[in-house]
Amino acid sequence: MSRQEHVENGPSDRRLRPRAGSSAKSLLLTVLGEFVLPHDGVVWTSTIVRGLAALRIEERNARQAAARLAEQGVLASEKVGRRARWRLTDRGRSLLATGTERIYRFGRRDESWDGRWSFVLCSVPEDQRAKRHQLRAQLGFAGYGFVAPGVAASPHAEREADAASVLRSLDLVTGAIVLRAETGDLVGDPELLRRTWNLDALEVDYEAFLDKFHRRSADTDEDRFVALVELVHAWRRFPFVDPEMPSRLLPAHWPGHRAKDLFDAQHAAWSSGANEWYLALDTGR
Repeated sequence: MSRQEHVENGPSDRRLRPRAGSSAKSLLLTVLGEFVLPHDGVVWTSTIVRGLAALRIEERNARQAAARLAEQGVLASEKVGRRARWRLTDRGRSLLATGTERIYRFGRRDESWDGRWSFVLCSVPEDQRAKRHQLRAQLGFAGYGFVAPGVAASPHAEREADAASVLRSLDLVTGAIVLRAETGDLVGDPELLRRTWNLDALEVDYEAFLDKFHRRSADTDEDRFVALVELVHAWRRFPFVDPEMPSRLLPAHWPGHRAKDLFDAQHAAWSSGANEWYLALDTGR
């Protein structure tokens, strides 16, 4: 699935967007993307329960999380003899495959920025106010931030196609304009970036990520499973709040670069043991 198709068909469901907390459903989404998707897309109910128990989620909440994802079209239940298991739907596979690809790609340094921005000017009619929230959510996933109500910007001019796809899917083309532009003398690129995104808050979030996972140890395979889920779960929120800003616009020693390096290193260190523990847990395929 292309990035443009994903913008149109995937994250428009705001209920699937990662949240600040570690709810059972959001943790289960991380487990599904990291372990279930690469292993045939099927998982026993008992594996969900025991896997989330390692993450301090009670059985009742684990079962409810699976049921809620089934209601949202991500999972489908099936019986195998007396046992119950879950299978990723086509929609669930598409959602998780694209999300997983973005998680691993996200954070790579961009040294080739040509100075062009993409702007979306969109007036949403008063009788379609619900679409304002959808517009913000979908453009946000595409790497746009809002400079002002109805005015979104991205430092990636090539994402114009993503914005056009969002506007078409919400039937907002009539009241919208998409432009490619460069900043002038009055407001330069760094200032526009700060007006559009809260860099101070984002810097704090990256520093917190570094502090938490730099010191994290995992001595057993179960520990590595827990650490890996928590690592990916924490990292997967950043693509929704960071447009992958060009390096030349960022402050010196931007912690997002160090956070990406740490994510890659810890993921590589924990992945093998974590997958061994998960596969041993998910017996009876």
